[in-house]
Amino acid sequence: LVELNLSLVKYAARRFRGRSEPMEDIVQVGTIGLIKAINRFDPERGVEFTTFAMPTIVGEIKRFFRDTSWAVKVPRRLQELRIDSAKAHDALEQDLGREPTDAELAERLHVTPAELVEGQKAAHAYSARSLDAPTQEDGDHNAYADRPSLGAEETAYDTIECLESLKPLLAGLPERERTLLSLRFGDGLTQSEIGERLGLSQMHVSRLLNRTLTTLRASLLEDPPEASERS
Repeated sequence: LVELNLSLVKYAARRFRGRSEPMEDIVQVGTIGLIKAINRFDPERGVEFTTFAMPTIVGEIKRFFRDTSWAVKVPRRLQELRIDSAKAHDALEQDLGREPTDAELAERLHVTPAELVEGQKAAHAYSARSLDAPTQEDGDHNAYADRPSLGAEETAYDTIECLESLKPLLAGLPERERTLLSLRFGDGLTQSEIGERLGLSQMHVSRLLNRTLTTLRASLLEDPPEASERS
């Protein structure tokens, strides 16, 4: 699922390409956001994964720039091990139906326990938080014990900001489709509530939303024209 949705990460990363950090690093951070979105996604809620995941991916990248970057200089191999560890943890958790142990993670990654510990320290270097933030002191050495707090729900602000970044694409939509998106993602109405507001059936609203989001996805995943092409 991670590999299938990497195009979302690459699109989100392009929003930050003017920053000093290498694009490869931004994509790696966005991949962590994608993994968090996959872990939290509930298809029963009737929201497309793309719509659900983008604010989390963007939020993770913003946090990278705003709060921490790397708290200390970390070798690239450890940065990559951190990403691989997160992916392996996600896969093992689904396979085993429980939190994997560090030994299981090391075996999956084909690294020694000592190398895994190094990667875990790199994760802590990245996820350094405010001194006011609560810490866990339960003696559990599993590096992913605090994943729920690291993957806390993004605020509605991030969702709205993500939509704001799509303004050029939204402007090209018919008025009805723009209204649908505004009611669904700006006002947070359910499909049934939107149907009542606009005099449409819930099924019709669902089809319109899916068609509109498919159109937006196809547009936003296209590479933007280079400056040389615009001149």
